[in-house]
Amino acid sequence: MQEFLQQLVNGLSLGAIYALIALGYTMVYGVLRFINFAHSEVFMVGAMTGWAVGRQLPQGTWWGGLVVLGAAMLVCALLGMTIERLVYRPLRGTATLNVLITAIGVSLLLQSVFQHPRVFGATPQLFPPVFPERNFALGGVALSSNQLVVIVVAALLMVGLELVVHRTRLGMAMRAVALNPQAAQLVGVNINAVIALTFALGSALAGAGGVLYALNYPTVEPLMGVMPGLKAFVAAVLGGIGSIPGAALGGLILGTVETFVGGSAWLSTYKDAIAFAVLILILLCRPTGLLGRVAPEKV
Repeated sequence: MQEFLQQLVNGLSLGAIYALIALGYTMVYGVLRFINFAHSEVFMVGAMTGWAVGRQLPQGTWWGGLVVLGAAMLVCALLGMTIERLVYRPLRGTATLNVLITAIGVSLLLQSVFQHPRVFGATPQLFPPVFPERNFALGGVALSSNQLVVIVVAALLMVGLELVVHRTRLGMAMRAVALNPQAAQLVGVNINAVIALTFALGSALAGAGGVLYALNYPTVEPLMGVMPGLKAFVAAVLGGIGSIPGAALGGLILGTVETFVGGSAWLSTYKDAIAFAVLILILLCRPTGLLGRVAPEKV
C-alpha cells in the first residue's frame, strides 16, 4: 500500500503537468478545430523563460518562484498571440492540412532558434531551485515541496480556467465562437480577439507547465517539449479533445498510468510507449474520448 500511494502521488504530480499542456491543445481545438502542434515548443519556451529569470533572482524563495512562474506565463501568452496573429490567422479558412503543416513548421523553427548558440544552445542546463525545497513524509509516503507546488498550482490554474470559461463574458464569447463562429460574429463578438485570447490562455498554461515540469525534472534544453507535448496531446484525446474537464482528467490518468508502469520492473522500458498504446486503444474503443461528445455531421 505504501508503494502504491507513493506512485500515486508521483503520478498525480506528473499528470497535473500533462493536464496543463493538454488544456492548451483542447482550447485551440475547441475554437478553431485544429491541433496546434507548436504548443509543445511553447511549453519549452516557458521552461526556458523560467530558467533565464530564475538565474537573476534569489533562489529558494516563494516570491522568487512566483515571479518566475508569472514571467513564464506572460512570455508564453505573448508568444501564443504572436504565433496566432502572424501564422495561423492568414491561414484561417484554408484547408486544415495547410494549418497542420504550418504548425509543425513553427515547432521546428522554435526548436532551431533556441538551439542557436547565441540564444540558448544545444547543451542542457540545470534549472535553478526557484522555490524552497523541503522533503516531507506522510504515512511513509515521501513528498517534496516541488511536488506539492506542482499539484497545488496546477489545480488552481485549472479551476481558474474553468471559472473563466463558464463565469465570464470572455468565456461566453469563447463558447459562442466554438459553437458557431458566424452566429457569434453576427451578435457582435470580435472573433479575432476571442481567438487571440484563447491562444494566450492556452499558451500561458503551457508556460506554467514548463516551469512546473522543470522543477521536478530540473534540466532544460531546446528539445525538451517534444515528448511531454506528444503525451499531453494523447491526454487531450483520452479525455475528449475539445473538453476542458476531459483534458484535465486525461492528463491525470496518463501521468498516473505512466508512473505506475515506470515503477514496474517488467514494464519500465515501455514507459513512453504506454502513452501511444493508450492513444490507439482510445481511438479504437471510444474515438470521442472519455468526456467527449459525439457531434452529428451536417449534410
